[in-house]
Amino acid sequence: MRSLLSGARVRRPARRPASPALRTALATTCLALAVLPSGVAQAAPFRSPLLKTGRLAATSCPEPPIVDGGVPRTREYLTAAVRCLNGSWSAHFAQAGLRFRRPAVRFYEEPAERVCGVPWPTGAAAFYCTERGTLVFPLTGAWIENRTDLYPLKVAAHEYGHHLQSLTGIRDDYETRARSDRTRRAELGRRYELQADCLAGVFLGSVRHSLSRTGQDWRELSEAIRASGDEGEYRTHGTGADRVRWFERGRRALSPAACDTWTATPSLVS
Repeated sequence: MRSLLSGARVRRPARRPASPALRTALATTCLALAVLPSGVAQAAPFRSPLLKTGRLAATSCPEPPIVDGGVPRTREYLTAAVRCLNGSWSAHFAQAGLRFRRPAVRFYEEPAERVCGVPWPTGAAAFYCTERGTLVFPLTGAWIENRTDLYPLKVAAHEYGHHLQSLTGIRDDYETRARSDRTRRAELGRRYELQADCLAGVFLGSVRHSLSRTGQDWRELSEAIRASGDEGEYRTHGTGADRVRWFERGRRALSPAACDTWTATPSLVS
């Protein structure tokens, strides 16, 4: 069975039984491992062409106001963000000789009972429907409502990272290996999510100089990412420290090649 949803969370989840949607996702988040001569278990490397491409070109992506005159402009903000993501990554794929397809985008004023054929995932800020290649953005909620920081742009770029994983064979490889071994599903699910964090960092780094943001804005983003980590029993996206680490790694390197979470030691994907 394939995972249908990959989502970003706003805050640390409580220690509670996993929802049906989460159990479905976790049931497919495993990957065959290789044990190095040193005895350190690591995931076998993926052969995705995305991890062999160079730096993402610097582009301009000025942010529209997310609130204008006291009126929320979340749809306009996210539409502009996706337009920038499409332009940046489509050009990168073309240069690398990779096939590109834009994701579909769906906006919801508030969470619906069902989306993409499954119940709306509990606690998700935004998410990506893998089977339908669709970015799903609720226009309300703590992840975006009344915010003026960079966190909504980072969340959009993270979900777009899942689209890139689907386009370049990472998801297919991941799910094929998942069916062979369920013993490390939580750890390897985190590898998948942390790679999306890293790809988000690559994008935000490439548009950094057009965002008109200060050093304090970037420090606040790091704190928001840290607060989105999961530290409890059900760790699906990684600790706050690891989420910041992989995001910053991508932002500084500006290259998907820096986002090989699959061969990272387990301590870096905790």
